Amino acid sequence: MEMRALGRTGLRVSALGLGCMGMSEFYKGADEAESVATLHQALDLGVTFLDTADMYGPWTNEELVGRAIRGRRREVVLATKFGNVRGEDGAFLGVNGRPDYVKACCDASLRRLGVDVIDLYYQHRVDRTVPIEETVGAMADLVAAGKVRFLGLSEASPATLRRAHAVHPIAALQTEYSLWTRDPEAEILPACRELGVTFVAYSPLGRGFLTARFKRPEDLPEGDYRRNAPRFQGENFGRNLALVAEVERLAAARGVGAGQLALAWVLAQGEDIVPIPGTTKRAHLAQNVAALDLRLTPEDLAGLEAILPMGAAAGLRYPEATLRHVNG
Repeated sequence: MEMRALGRTGLRVSALGLGCMGMSEFYKGADEAESVATLHQALDLGVTFLDTADMYGPWTNEELVGRAIRGRRREVVLATKFGNVRGEDGAFLGVNGRPDYVKACCDASLRRLGVDVIDLYYQHRVDRTVPIEETVGAMADLVAAGKVRFLGLSEASPATLRRAHAVHPIAALQTEYSLWTRDPEAEILPACRELGVTFVAYSPLGRGFLTARFKRPEDLPEGDYRRNAPRFQGENFGRNLALVAEVERLAAARGVGAGQLALAWVLAQGEDIVPIPGTTKRAHLAQNVAALDLRLTPEDLAGLEAILPMGAAAGLRYPEATLRHVNG
């Protein structure tokens, strides 16, 4: 497995991580036994950078990951997150970055995961009502207490990243990044590179759209989160489908799947970028891992740039209400 540095920590992680969210929520069709088998296969293949969060489930995804890695903890670089508050009924209750909440969340995550220390602890969304210095100060206390090794932010703006980094070194910034979500290239990636922060790319396959698996909105199961995502709706779906068909054409010329080409593109954007595609099935995991062997030529990169330059995708990446909590 190719390895990549995690910030300036000295720790190296698998060049491809595994997002575990869909194993518990949002994407329909997950099976717990298959999810655990997928996690085990990931470790066997060297995909040891695992990403979860307390809100997934809510709370049940950390328990699932914890059960799956029991007996194999030393193989894993384990990342989880706090900050998105949910009720017992799953309702979203806002974002909380208060120091007391940070520390309570960490203790709860440690219990659910069944581990003594979290390798990478992210603030999932920035609480705009709490100075980032206070939140990161509390996270730094967790490092001092031996409960957390390294700190990360998710969906934070460059200005917030710089302020946070001045309080305690930030190892990683996680944000959506793919062929159809290239916004970070403008300011966020340069800020990460300035500070020596690894960029962790979530949804590098465009929530599955870039795999060319979905040909019509009805292909998404009932109750699937993506049915409410702007890029999967109405005219946007058709326009994006046409773009993916072009990606599929280039992929076929290389003898690979559209998703593998899209993932290889993210990997090729820099060794300081670690994509964490999510999957719930071993077959899809194997396809993703195969993207590591695909080396893109200048012609490949130019062809993809022509199809999907920055801003080419139709529709917002989140509903407008959700977008209020990104790039905080």
